Amino acid sequence: MRITAVETIPYRIPMRKPLRFASGEVDHIEHVLVRLRTDDGLVGTADIPPRPYTYGETTDSVTAIIGGVFTEALLGADPLDRALIHARLHRTVGNQTAKGGIDIALWDLIGQALETPVHRLLGGFAPSVEVSHMLGFSPAEAVVDEALACVESYGVRAFKIKVGRRPISLDVEVAIALREALGPEVLLYLDANRGWTASEARRVLEATADLDLRFFEEPDDAAEVLARRSLVSASPIPIVADESASTLGEAAREIHTGGASALSIKTARTGFTESAKILGFAEALGIDVLMGNQIDTQLGSAATVTFGAAFEHSSRYPAELSNFLDMGDDLIGEPLTIVDGRLPAPTVPGVGTAVDEDKLARYRLD
Repeated sequence: MRITAVETIPYRIPMRKPLRFASGEVDHIEHVLVRLRTDDGLVGTADIPPRPYTYGETTDSVTAIIGGVFTEALLGADPLDRALIHARLHRTVGNQTAKGGIDIALWDLIGQALETPVHRLLGGFAPSVEVSHMLGFSPAEAVVDEALACVESYGVRAFKIKVGRRPISLDVEVAIALREALGPEVLLYLDANRGWTASEARRVLEATADLDLRFFEEPDDAAEVLARRSLVSASPIPIVADESASTLGEAAREIHTGGASALSIKTARTGFTESAKILGFAEALGIDVLMGNQIDTQLGSAATVTFGAAFEHSSRYPAELSNFLDMGDDLIGEPLTIVDGRLPAPTVPGVGTAVDEDKLARYRLD
């Protein structure tokens, strides 16, 4: 089996409702579909979500790097030689989601070739993962209504609350309203997307101390080295590194130097191969991990649940898998279904990222 063609297709789908948070606002998704074709007719597929305000990547940069340097590294390669392929890709710095997408597409090829779900090839620990839903900026009443609708319609019992870069009183009000409406058994945690200073984040921790919040993700910019480490050491709940730990090396740095006490793993940026290394690092140190969301489509969520359900350590907490509910449409051939607050891992050979070609034709940009 050899890779004979590499294809990138940028596409755009509007959101059903905008998602607002401290580092930006998304009213549409503009992603890149990557396909790796082999000489025996297989097609490995992955969804790449460029995030210029987080990683500096755009649809243009992703299509350019994959169509140029990365294609040179991929053509003629056997997908089973993943370590060799990654060594070639990592000669180029950055381009994290482009590399992550290629890795997922390689695994998709391997799963199809072996006629086995990648979930099982990775570990096959659990058949499904509990779902956490992300709640963006809105007035407290609207946020509570959205959460209650998720509980009623999908059985979701965990929520990430987007906070930061606005008056602290507003975010505290939302957190209090959610806890009162949802009760003590629902898991709640915060994500400030670097929207506060360390001193502001301390005030938030103090104001929400009685709400039983489980995690606090990226409360301030990790570049505020001394203040961030002081915050982590004083925090009564784990401080999660997300944007500050987008690679294995960054994750090790933040944990070992006290910049965080838990990690977010996103397959969109570290694929399955590097994500497994980060997970092993965290498990060895006894550090909690969350399976994060890159404002993923159902294609991206299929990859996340494939990985998250494969290992015990990555399935301990609810995974952020439901943001596709806010999207106007999707490219996936077989839609995902959240039942009783859980999302099943794909059971078809590969990653479960087969595409509806009619929808791809409708939304593609090139």
